Amino acid sequence: MTTSRAGRTSHTSRTGGAGGAGGTGGAGGTGHTGRTFEDLVAEAAAASVDGWDFSWFEGRATEERPPWGYARAMGERLAGASAALDIQTGGGEVLACAPELPPLTVATEGWPPNVAKATALLHPRGAVVVASPEDAPLPFADAAFDLVTSRHPVRTYWDEIARVLRPGGTYFSQQVGPASAYELVEYFLGPQPEENRTARDPERARTAARKAGLTVTDLRPVRLRMEFHDIGAVVHFLRKVIWMVPDFTVEAYEPQLRSLHEKIGSEGPFLAHSTRFLIEARKPQA
Repeated sequence: MTTSRAGRTSHTSRTGGAGGAGGTGGAGGTGHTGRTFEDLVAEAAAASVDGWDFSWFEGRATEERPPWGYARAMGERLAGASAALDIQTGGGEVLACAPELPPLTVATEGWPPNVAKATALLHPRGAVVVASPEDAPLPFADAAFDLVTSRHPVRTYWDEIARVLRPGGTYFSQQVGPASAYELVEYFLGPQPEENRTARDPERARTAARKAGLTVTDLRPVRLRMEFHDIGAVVHFLRKVIWMVPDFTVEAYEPQLRSLHEKIGSEGPFLAHSTRFLIEARKPQA
């Protein structure tokens, strides 16, 4: 399962849950695997949420992939670059998948556990990981890079991207779109204001890029099917993707979780839809 990276991983002290199968009852109810609600939740509470490795969801949740193949397309662009910056790299997993890195490759990350993970993964490839808060100016000189990338950034600081790009350079990013996984969000939080639903509209990204002086050369939105096969997958997802249900804990949302556990057990996987968009923008030649 992939996920929206429009947000960050959080401290592992959060409680959460993990996946087995849905159940039929409350405390002590079991799913078709014979595992209880408590067992599933305890397993996920113990699972690490560091980085952007989503292999834990294998067999427990699924999400369609965008048709453009971001990692492959990113790798193609990296192979032709001389100096590249990956913003909000997480644990460095996506950048590390590139077959070839430019002579100068830098990644930024704001959360210390991810900085350590990304450094361990990317340093052997010759890439430098810089600890940098997400909302701080990029710690690089003007026109330092001919390629800037970012997969699922929390927020895109277009003026900073335009500043560090060389004339003729490219920004290439896959981002979370509007109302992503809102079936799940609204299950826990109730109906959301319209401004929340449209906050990450790709057309707003186009407008912001243009205001920063960039020319948008590609913009593609997509809506993708997500399925959560057990309550553990739901809890682990909400622990890992912390902006979906802010301040999520099992204790705070136990009644809703138990109800959803029963629903999955009786009706099958919980269905939601994520949204993504691909955006590519170029800095005009001087």
